[in-house]
Amino acid sequence: MQQSPRKKILRILTFIFLFAGSAALVLGALNNGSQVSLLNWKSAEDEQQTQENLTTSLELLPNGRPQLSPLPTAKQVWQCEVIVVGGSLGGVAAASVAMKSKAKTCLIELTPWLGGQISSQGVSAIDESVTMMTKNNFSQNWKDFKGLIRKQPVKLPAWAKQTKKLAVDDINSCWVGRLCFPPKVGAMAAKQLLESSVKFAGGSRWETSTAFKGAEFDSTGRFITAIYAVQRIPRSPDYVPKGRPSQELDDWYSWSPNPEFEKVPLRLEAPPGKRLIVIDATDTGELMAWARVPYSLGSEAKAITGEKHAPAKSNPECTQAFTFPFVLTIKNDDKASLKTLNQIKPEYSRREHHREFYLKGYSMFEGRSFFKYRRIVSLGNDGRFTGTPVPGDMAMVNWVFGNNWNWMNPPLLLTEERLIQTGQYQNWMGGLSLSALRHAEERALLFSEWVMETQSNPKFPLAQLSGSDSPMGTVSGLSMMPYIREGRRILGRSAYGQTEFMIREPDVRNDMQGGRKFNPTAVAVTHYDVDIQGCMYRNWHNPWEAVSAGVQEDFVHPIYIPLEALIPQGVDNLLIGGKGIAVSHIVNAATRLHYGEWTFGAAAGGTAAWLIKQPQPNLTPAEIVPKKLMPKLHQHLKKHGLRVSW
Repeated sequence: MQQSPRKKILRILTFIFLFAGSAALVLGALNNGSQVSLLNWKSAEDEQQTQENLTTSLELLPNGRPQLSPLPTAKQVWQCEVIVVGGSLGGVAAASVAMKSKAKTCLIELTPWLGGQISSQGVSAIDESVTMMTKNNFSQNWKDFKGLIRKQPVKLPAWAKQTKKLAVDDINSCWVGRLCFPPKVGAMAAKQLLESSVKFAGGSRWETSTAFKGAEFDSTGRFITAIYAVQRIPRSPDYVPKGRPSQELDDWYSWSPNPEFEKVPLRLEAPPGKRLIVIDATDTGELMAWARVPYSLGSEAKAITGEKHAPAKSNPECTQAFTFPFVLTIKNDDKASLKTLNQIKPEYSRREHHREFYLKGYSMFEGRSFFKYRRIVSLGNDGRFTGTPVPGDMAMVNWVFGNNWNWMNPPLLLTEERLIQTGQYQNWMGGLSLSALRHAEERALLFSEWVMETQSNPKFPLAQLSGSDSPMGTVSGLSMMPYIREGRRILGRSAYGQTEFMIREPDVRNDMQGGRKFNPTAVAVTHYDVDIQGCMYRNWHNPWEAVSAGVQEDFVHPIYIPLEALIPQGVDNLLIGGKGIAVSHIVNAATRLHYGEWTFGAAAGGTAAWLIKQPQPNLTPAEIVPKKLMPKLHQHLKKHGLRVSW
């Protein structure tokens, strides 16, 4: 398989950051001459709560955990042995394996679609390690899930004039990987997987459109006894998400009903006499953030991790770029979609956004092209690297020099200080900056506009799909939520010579000394480039990004994920089932992809269910290794289609 643009992009990014300082005065003068402070940048729309509601202190319960206020009486109480918070790709894998292991499992997901990356986040183009594909070294349950996706029916808009029934296999031809499909198909496959898994564990259930609100702990603060959530039910049967979460998250997380939604407060708890294991499978680490579990956020300094390519200073604001994907199609809509985008009035000028857009080096349509890179519908059956697309073909756009948003003015994920100031420990509202979301939405929409204005031609007229035609299922045509490359990452317990365990750069590089062998306690294995999608400040302050850490997969050996990477400090019945595992900022760049997230989630679900079924009623995840129970856990994971070796 030929290599994707990410190889060239890594080199270009390094060049850009090396020469970024020379542009400081130019960019600092943009946006009507306003200057942006690195540490004190605030926007009137930055957070969910107004300045009058800010607080400067945090009152904790005697057990050291936050207290929810308000806390409405639950209208529904679910009883579950395993609770999965977040229906991300990792969350779906976790719930499926837990149910197939006969554990009564409950899952809640914020958006209307299950699947995270492959659905609500719009990245429905599976990007995998070339080495793993060549060796077919994926877990069986991942291969089975991809097979399920391939069989899904694909319904195209009426204007596509397709009369025969189509499945994903009939329209699959992209070159980022070997499987690309409309995001709605990803949601359908995820739902079908859970429907087939639930027969193994009666009483299991899940709900979408359900926001995490907080948790209840026992008197010690070490065991979660309940999860609180709020489900929203659209009052209109024709409800469609806006695809502008900067305008929607307040309503999605609020306890209160409004003209658009009814609200159902939920409490999830263990069945009488049973134990409970909880999995945080959210892409931003919502549960760990709210419960104040020790975690790392952003880039870590070299003095902390000892990594060769770590920056000199830590920067909790510097998470990898996030993206709102959208879909372009070859269709003459008389420029209707372009005219709609022309009406946008962004907070930052079009000129400033346009400075970031770049397609040089890739043809738009022919051969190994931009359009075919993440093409999700191919009606002409042309080759992945040869030929040209045809009318009705659709491309999902997730482009580093386009709709990537990496400006941290303000950062997307609220730091602990901002969580305190905005009162989110009392009333969790997602822990995200609405202002950052708005800027990223505008960047994506303006990139769509720019591509249509500069690349459309009479032979290949371009239109952006939105509303009822949108494969993203939104009014705007953007994904329901952005593709989150990096959220909060736990700091593990003492293991492998570290007081606070974390997989570090030498542990994954085959050209560095000092790497550790995690095979004995491995619960997953993955592989990919160290693909840093870096951060920056709009005013060109030093972002303290590890941009020089990026390398192609030839420099990365198989990445073994030990059980210790899934176990947080301070909570004895919590596991991590996605991107939030104990890895450094640099290593996250190699573990954040589709298969990595899937296999970590599957491992968390399998481990949780295995613990539930053990005769020792109080066995915790942290006791598995010291009690020499890894061989039994390995046997269980392998039985359920997981892979723990290369």
